[in-house]
Amino acid sequence: MSGRTAPPRRDGAFSGGERTRVVAGSLLALAVAVLATLAAWPVYDDTAFVFVAVAGTVAGAAVAACALRLRWGGWTVTVVLGGVFLLIGVLVAVPSRLTDPGMLPRAIGDVLTGAVVGWKDLLTVDLPVGSYRNLLVPALVVFLAGTSVLLLSSWRRDRLAFLAVPVAVGMVGFGLLFGRTSVSASLVVGQLTLAAPLETMVGASTMLVLLLWLVWRDRAERSGALARARGARIGRRASGGAAARGWTAVGLLALAVVVAVAVVPWAAQGLDRDVLRGATAPDVDLSAEISPLASYRAAFDDDRVDEVLFRVAVLEGAPERVRVAVLDGYDGEVFRTDDDTRFVRVPSARTAQAGARAVVDVEIVDLDAVWMPIIGDLVEVSFVGERAAALADGFYYSAQNAAAVETAGGGLRAGDAYRLEASLPGSPATFAAPGSTPGVGAPESLRVWVDEHRTGTDGAALIALIDLLRERGYLSHALTDGDVPARWMQDLDDYRFQPAAAGHSLARIDQMFSRLLQREADPQAIVADNFVAAVGDDEQFAVAAALIAEELGYPARVVVGARLAADDPSLPVCEDGVCTAGDLSAWIEVRTASGAWVAIDTTPQHERSPNLETTEQRDPENVTDVRPDAVEEVVPPDPTQEDEAVSRDDEETAAWDLAWLWPILRVVAIWMLVALLLLGPFLVILAAKALRRRGRRRAATPADRIAAGWEEVVDAAADAGYEPPGARTRSETAALWELPDGVRLAAAADEATFSGRGATTAQAQAFWDDVDRRRRDLRSSRGVWRALMASVSLRSFIRRTAPGGARRHLAERGERGSSRRARTMP
Repeated sequence: MSGRTAPPRRDGAFSGGERTRVVAGSLLALAVAVLATLAAWPVYDDTAFVFVAVAGTVAGAAVAACALRLRWGGWTVTVVLGGVFLLIGVLVAVPSRLTDPGMLPRAIGDVLTGAVVGWKDLLTVDLPVGSYRNLLVPALVVFLAGTSVLLLSSWRRDRLAFLAVPVAVGMVGFGLLFGRTSVSASLVVGQLTLAAPLETMVGASTMLVLLLWLVWRDRAERSGALARARGARIGRRASGGAAARGWTAVGLLALAVVVAVAVVPWAAQGLDRDVLRGATAPDVDLSAEISPLASYRAAFDDDRVDEVLFRVAVLEGAPERVRVAVLDGYDGEVFRTDDDTRFVRVPSARTAQAGARAVVDVEIVDLDAVWMPIIGDLVEVSFVGERAAALADGFYYSAQNAAAVETAGGGLRAGDAYRLEASLPGSPATFAAPGSTPGVGAPESLRVWVDEHRTGTDGAALIALIDLLRERGYLSHALTDGDVPARWMQDLDDYRFQPAAAGHSLARIDQMFSRLLQREADPQAIVADNFVAAVGDDEQFAVAAALIAEELGYPARVVVGARLAADDPSLPVCEDGVCTAGDLSAWIEVRTASGAWVAIDTTPQHERSPNLETTEQRDPENVTDVRPDAVEEVVPPDPTQEDEAVSRDDEETAAWDLAWLWPILRVVAIWMLVALLLLGPFLVILAAKALRRRGRRRAATPADRIAAGWEEVVDAAADAGYEPPGARTRSETAALWELPDGVRLAAAADEATFSGRGATTAQAQAFWDDVDRRRRDLRSSRGVWRALMASVSLRSFIRRTAPGGARRHLAERGERGSSRRARTMP
């Protein structure tokens, strides 16, 4: 837009060529706008987006039309677009601000900030975003500015018209780049399965529309140049060559589209789709936060246990649990949120999952943390209070873990409140294990204990093991007992204190199961029927249960939260929805083969105290003679032979371990296929020209080679954009083009053709050396870009179909009617 658009005629009307360019450019913009709307629909999935797309396209076209009619410069167009952007943005891009006229300044601020930071916000909000806040502003920028620039570019007469191509690609690419990391569902038609149908259709249609416009543009430029050169309008017959070129290009494009639609989606199945959203992370790094499970025991200190953390008022439904933190990564020391777990911004509402509907109000009292108490699978959240807007901006949600975090001001504060609507999925009666590889190796003592006590299959075996672990465990939140019983003990009837160390590392878990195995092997425990030996609290038992689940093939995660209701009276419950620090608990959730997550309680019992003393075994009284074993000399193996054997084993292992190579080869093959689809038509043209040149150079006789060499010069000139020779003779053509040594080459070709003396092989070779030099000069005389265009031009293949071509002259001027054989020349 830096230069002025082509001015209209002084009488206010467009010329025929200008009118045609305007119509063609307008049709291009309309097609691109429709394709861009289809590409971006999955991002918004809301009728408000359609209004934005239509308003932006119409307004952009209006600005472009005014710029063309009034001959506006680039700066004027920019200023007008800015004003139209603010006006339309307030009306259609931030509809939530139109409820109150006093919100107009804030609406303008939302439009301006959306144009700057809305792009990043669009990547951190879960899809579809709908009309959430000001996220429609980026779409308005794309359709308003994109349509205006595309039209003003396509209406130009000069080479800047081709700027419309990258603008169109950018408009369509907006929806693809800001879309989901997964492609659309495959389309099955009979026996044919089309992968990624939406993306394939949008991409192929965009390529087809752009190529058709480029073919038309090239034809219009050539026709106009010929008309200006001859001073006359090119008639209907002049369209023959352009039509042939157009149909050839369309044929090549159709072939590329068919191959792309048939091969690329099939080859790309199973690969991740790289989009901008995949590289965006939340504002807070949860892996750097202190794990709520590691600080779990601190909640039971005397000065903390009775403090109210938050209140939950159930308005609809019957939720039983409030999930504060979901931890799905374990490194053998600490359970925390996995680094690969993504938290994204959530629009006004998410699609409700299967399950009962529940609505609750949550009020934060003393929960200073980034973790946010929620229930079930989130559908909608609405914040209230003084920090409502800031809390909405800092809210992130992980659909993978059904967990939420709040980053505004470092986390939740006293007085923050919000309403949650969620779906409560039911727990299946039985569930099968999907099969999984444990993230860390469980202690050997845990594996032995599981093997000894495992009964049944699938979910029944898992529930039985965890119930047995709870029965043989004992609740304790402290390592030492003070002079006065701790506050958390006072609520437990007939409780006998047992010390328990904090931490949930593999060493701590191994200690628990080692004591269980030792107690189960003690005759005194068998007589007393008391196998209680593992002492700890939810911190250790939740981790132990998670490791047991993974050993049985269940992916597992630990949840820290509170219960609103429980069938087991021994479990802590928030009374009347008031959740204190002493009500915090931890449990596990395991994923079934159907993909559902099932919650399982892991809190140990506190009614039966363990007896950790083992029966003392007396040493035998019979004296036993200790005799030394016979010592035999062992000759060590040859170190050289041993090293060679190890080396051979390593080489054989390395030779066969090529699993890592297949993904690399597949990605390289796909990129090579894409490059072949993009460059294939041009490679075909280059190969065809090389074969044609080779055939001419190897003609039967030296005279034929010389005549064919002149044809090569004519084809090179045609590809370079020189005026077609029409019915001119070789000498007239050489004079017309003013080629260096052109007249000499033409005379040599005429002599070889008509003298009857023939030519020698050396003369033919010398002539082709001159031809090669002329070809190089024709390509390089007009710059690198034109040289590349000439290399892949199709003009030389279809020049004979143009008016005034070879069909219009069959004999040398002055020799029509001669009995001589008509000579072959342009």
